[in-house]
Amino acid sequence: MSEPVLVTRDLKRSFVQGDVTIEVLRGVDLEVAPGEIVALLGPSGSGKSTLLQAVGLLEGGFQGSIRLAGEEASRLDDEGRTRVRRELLGFVYQFHHLLPEFNAVENVVLPQLVKGTQPEAARQRARELLGTLGLSERLDHRPARLSGGEQQRVAVARALANKPPLILADEPTGNLDEHTADVVIAEFLRLVRGEGTAALVATHNERMAAKMDRVVRLHEGRLE
Repeated sequence: MSEPVLVTRDLKRSFVQGDVTIEVLRGVDLEVAPGEIVALLGPSGSGKSTLLQAVGLLEGGFQGSIRLAGEEASRLDDEGRTRVRRELLGFVYQFHHLLPEFNAVENVVLPQLVKGTQPEAARQRARELLGTLGLSERLDHRPARLSGGEQQRVAVARALANKPPLILADEPTGNLDEHTADVVIAEFLRLVRGEGTAALVATHNERMAAKMDRVVRLHEGRLE
């Protein structure tokens, strides 16, 4: 049996505000298998984003264990965490965060160049991903000339560009209208499954969560 791409054990995260300690994560145990798409369901304020930020090694301060593709995150220095984010993880956020001065292809090429991919191979990979997402006619458009749904599809392609074993998506359609959100999530799931990548997708949308392989629910800092 393949080793899980993500394992958390007794993961805790708290914040201090004045004299008050706010416990956001209260001991989260979670596993995601290679190629598995898991919905992280919970209302706003339940700790979904905090969990994704911890798993994505985007901030410290957590207690417990996070293992990504067999590597224990607590043992990594800044350089090691940067390497893990670059090689093992892809990120999709509620807002696309595309670089406005670059066109669609260039936004998908850039993370590949950072990883060391040759420019022509990076452009070919970008064109293939964007074509799969129905953007073949929009490759040279900058974000300002793309619709909200198109921008988010470029963000999905960017997250998958380096073929990471795990995608972390935080309300990836939360900024879109219902119809566009349905189209984008369907294309996201199809592409992720086609790539054989695992994904942990934070959402408060029950209907969207039902389309994924498994649903875990976060309530008051604990999984149910």
